[in-house]
Amino acid sequence: MSYGQGMNLRQLRYVVATADHGTMTSAAQALYVAQPALSRAVRELERELGVELFARSGRGVVLTAAGEQVVRQARIALDAVDAIEELSVARANGRGAELRIATTSSLEPELTGRLIPRFARDQPAVRVRVVRCDGRDQVAAAIRAGRADLALTDLPVPGDLSAHPFEQREVVLISPPNLKVREPVPLTALDGMRLVLPARGSARRAELDTMLERIGARPVAAVESDERGSWLGWVRAGMGSLMWYRNQLDDTEGLAVRSFMPPITRMIGLVHAHRQLPPVARDFLAFAKETAKEARHRDHP
Repeated sequence: MSYGQGMNLRQLRYVVATADHGTMTSAAQALYVAQPALSRAVRELERELGVELFARSGRGVVLTAAGEQVVRQARIALDAVDAIEELSVARANGRGAELRIATTSSLEPELTGRLIPRFARDQPAVRVRVVRCDGRDQVAAAIRAGRADLALTDLPVPGDLSAHPFEQREVVLISPPNLKVREPVPLTALDGMRLVLPARGSARRAELDTMLERIGARPVAAVESDERGSWLGWVRAGMGSLMWYRNQLDDTEGLAVRSFMPPITRMIGLVHAHRQLPPVARDFLAFAKETAKEARHRDHP
């Protein structure tokens, strides 16, 4: 068995995940990558090694004899890489380092208002720079080009990037209390509903338009503005309702906050290239994962 020049850690991670989950679809979901990208990477590795790693079994896949050998060695290789990277982290404390994090405009408040201040208290010598991007494609481009070490963005991402789920966000409807609508709100109720919307041409508006198009809803624009601080004021004035993320609204007192049925959710995560991260980036990744874990425990004790 000869190893091809193109074999990489990403392929090994995908093969191990497929073995663990039994289907490529489940493996892709667990890694938050697109399923076609995972399947393509596994097929490329099979071609490079000249062996079949998986055989179909019902709706899933099982390892072949050669696949079992490859997965066994892949686990050893991945464990070794993790151990080497841990040594790198242990040798450097990030003193005076710079950390560049790319994100979109809708997620930037999450970084600047929540994550970065807490991280800075623990690592005051680290300079954190936010790389602002218009959308998920630009975020991915910033990571690939090396303009950012990490990114906070929507999942899934292309298979050439590594993703770590951070938090699932729920989109809710914020309305004047006298709005008559079923609870939870059926998606069909959005047709013709007057909404306070971000300004046309903005990244936030593109994000919301994509969401509405996906669910097939056609609301009416009552107000179009990027003055986020005024959105709830317009709702209180009865000008329309607002669709936004539950945890990104500060003061909804006196307003009705309703979930949709089926729920509208969005998974966000921290993303990086398939290469060894700088120590300070690994520190931030570990910190963010712990922060997300604490938040889940608070919400579901």
